Amino acid sequence: MNAQEQARRRWDSIAKPLHSLGRLEDLVVQIAGITQTADVRIDKRCALVFCGDHGVVKEGVSQAGSEVTALVARSIAEGTGNINLMADAARADVFAVDMGMLTEVEGTVNRRVGAGTADIAEGPAMTREQAEQALQAGMEMIRDLRDKGYQIAVIGEMGIGNTTAASVVASVLLDMPAEQVTGRGAGLSDAGLKRKIEVIRQAVRVNHPDASDPTDVLAKLGGFEIAGMAGAFLGGYQYHIPVVTDGMIPSVAALAAVRICPEAVSAILPGHVSKEPVDQIIMKELNMEPVIDARMALGEGTGGILLLPLLDMALRVYHGPHTFDGLGMEPYTPQGGKQ
Repeated sequence: MNAQEQARRRWDSIAKPLHSLGRLEDLVVQIAGITQTADVRIDKRCALVFCGDHGVVKEGVSQAGSEVTALVARSIAEGTGNINLMADAARADVFAVDMGMLTEVEGTVNRRVGAGTADIAEGPAMTREQAEQALQAGMEMIRDLRDKGYQIAVIGEMGIGNTTAASVVASVLLDMPAEQVTGRGAGLSDAGLKRKIEVIRQAVRVNHPDASDPTDVLAKLGGFEIAGMAGAFLGGYQYHIPVVTDGMIPSVAALAAVRICPEAVSAILPGHVSKEPVDQIIMKELNMEPVIDARMALGEGTGGILLLPLLDMALRVYHGPHTFDGLGMEPYTPQGGKQ
């Protein structure tokens, strides 16, 4: 009997209707499979916030300027950001990872591939070698977490302009038109959204990405932090660490990771689904069913971190004493039909 089967048997021994904790039971069973033990523990946890800047910002696709990336990264590194406050409530550490901001920020984890990407409306975001370096850096971050005893990681991001880069990557990987995968990001006007869609179409025309080669797509259209997150999702599979998605941009990175290595999907937990339209499309593409739909679009890992307290509560039941044997009851058995 493998770890997932043992975990499912443990759930079925709890004194309650079968599968009555629904998706929470499924996620605990999934974690058992990832970590290869039915003794599921997520006591040491963190959020990784991958940060990077984007040359496409000069095309007017964002309400804010690139300087905001460093400002937010600094607040995260100092422990005062939105994700820090929420992570503190969830008993999670937070690490800001500099994958390639224009400005270096003290206190961030240095995995810099470059000082911001090039403008994808004019040419490739980065070289293939840089994309591979970013993927490797993301994988190494998960390896380092494992070596430090971390048991689960939420994957978040910060990068002005990265909804544009993520949308165009999604457009190519999903073979969908720009208008179907593009949202307002951090609050674009109607005119701004129209401009963003035009830039995405132009980026595809200029760069001729190979949809069958996810690394090529990331190199030509992505961002350093997007490739870094894709590497983190790959690292979750390689190093047996559950990795949690956080809305649209990490979901695009997860999609790229799964296109690189289909088995990687087994280590990815869907944290929440954001209000960006393409996020729901990607969740369906990956056959994932997020537990949380709070219409969030903040980023930084703030949606993914919400999953941890829910898992904590589920694990209290999973490890608890309230079993059929303990109560002297006959266990429930499947009766046919939908549970």
